[in-house]
Amino acid sequence: MENAYKDEFTGIFKEHVARDGGEKLLSWLSGTDFFTAPASTKYHCACESGLVMHSLNVYKVLRAKYFEEGDSEESFALCGLLHDVCKAQFYKASTRNVKNDETGQWEKKPFYMVEDAFPYGHGEKSVYLVERFVRLKPAEAMAIRWHMGGFDDSVKGGGFALSTAFDRCPLAVKLHLADLEATYLREHGTSEMRR
Repeated sequence: MENAYKDEFTGIFKEHVARDGGEKLLSWLSGTDFFTAPASTKYHCACESGLVMHSLNVYKVLRAKYFEEGDSEESFALCGLLHDVCKAQFYKASTRNVKNDETGQWEKKPFYMVEDAFPYGHGEKSVYLVERFVRLKPAEAMAIRWHMGGFDDSVKGGGFALSTAFDRCPLAVKLHLADLEATYLREHGTSEMRR
């Protein structure tokens, strides 16, 4: 199934993104686990290819519900598809012992754990990784940076940057809403690791 998700992702990207460095970015993504990694350890799309599934879901919600006259197809594709690129090379498959309630026996069960080799934050890490290949417009960078909204750890300190970004950048609000809908409404029931 991974190839179908990868093909869909690549097709949307190539159709809408014409920016310099786009092909290099796709090539880099193919050299990582982006197309096979989970989107989380247990919350949503915690399964093989969950990250690309989630990226496609966010793009589809963003495009279907929030695209308005004057919006950019390229910006929507970049933000929707790449907002969580920070999760490439982020998870590691492992096993742990779990007691089987029926048999009383201990069994090895697969699970994903976080192994962050580059702890640079969430949204800011995605912006950094994308900009190694493709120059983002300020609104795109803000949207990707703040797509977690109030769930971002840096917001808990009481700063006003999130509010200011949402006030000045409708794309940031739209991406955040699309991410919320994809995660909590459309991806419900995809939290088990599948092998």
